[in-house]
Amino acid sequence: MILPLILLAFLQQAASPQVLVWPHGVSPLGIDHKDVFDNHLLEVSHRDHSGNVEVHLTKVDVMVIQSGTARLLYGGEAVGLHPTAENELQGTTIKGGTMIRVNPGDVIHIPAGVPHQFILDPGETITYLVVKVVEPVK
Repeated sequence: MILPLILLAFLQQAASPQVLVWPHGVSPLGIDHKDVFDNHLLEVSHRDHSGNVEVHLTKVDVMVIQSGTARLLYGGEAVGLHPTAENELQGTTIKGGTMIRVNPGDVIHIPAGVPHQFILDPGETITYLVVKVVEPVK
């Protein structure tokens, strides 16, 4: 009776606390909810105006654009940096960075230490899933 054992294993895996499903890309607990794990977290961000420059010293950002559009400015030199939390910095602008337009379905990987900023024109909005992966301290 292999089939019942396989079915039992599947049901146990599906009920496992390590398995998490966000239907339609948003936590069942709402858009402001974050799920935090040992070495990463999941969150959805929504912007209706430009954000600050961000530099995560120990986290990689992996983003999937769900809706809307914006310009992403990254790299270069962050200006006006100040700490906002442990290993987190924010600033006012980026000098010498690269700017691209991002759209729904785009996947973005930003390594730890790289300045980045979403810039929105008036009337633009953007919603994106973020996976923040914590890099071990070297």
